[in-house]
Amino acid sequence: MAASLLSRRTARVFGISSINSLLPSLSQCVILQQVAGYNPKPLRLNLKTPYIPDKNSEKTPEWQKTVKYDRTLYGKYGAASGVDPVKLWPTHEQLDEMIAEEKEWHPPLEKMLENIAVKEKERAEKRLAREKLIAANMAKMPKMVADWKREKHEAKKKQKEDKARRDRLLAEARERFGYALDPRSPKFLEMVSEIEKEEKKKRKLLKRRQKEQQQGLAGGAPPPPAATS
Repeated sequence: MAASLLSRRTARVFGISSINSLLPSLSQCVILQQVAGYNPKPLRLNLKTPYIPDKNSEKTPEWQKTVKYDRTLYGKYGAASGVDPVKLWPTHEQLDEMIAEEKEWHPPLEKMLENIAVKEKERAEKRLAREKLIAANMAKMPKMVADWKREKHEAKKKQKEDKARRDRLLAEARERFGYALDPRSPKFLEMVSEIEKEEKKKRKLLKRRQKEQQQGLAGGAPPPPAATS
């Protein structure tokens, strides 16, 4: 009871809102005092003595044992690096590779002009060959068009002949059996096979007669009389 009474009197005297407004400024003052009182230890860097890795140590990374790293050390510290500059020069094999690489990727001006001339010549030859091919094809164009028209005409003619033969066979089947047949039926296919055999036999007989007539004319004998029915 006494504590609550004391807190009420304190709030009346100082005011709660004034105390809350003082808190941010107090915290900023505390931070500034901490920063001002910060005194870190100085960073001890050895900038006079260069770092030279021990190549015989197992803790030394492999990339610090290479000639490339030695070149870096010698370029940075000079003689203080303890690196023998004689060992930094490339070997004869490496020098030959460098010269070959330089010739390949950085050729002299004369070589570049020569390469350009060769490429221009190749392009001109390809263009000339293409023009010759086009001219040759254009010269063949009338014959190609005529062949295409002839083939198209022959295809149409064959189509008409096939249709006429099919209609003739259907009419013959209707006349033979007395009713129309399906072109896919076995009866119709059997009839077509018989007709084809007869036509083949007739063609063979006609060919033999023509051959006999040619032989008779060549020998001077009169041709045999035609058989009477």
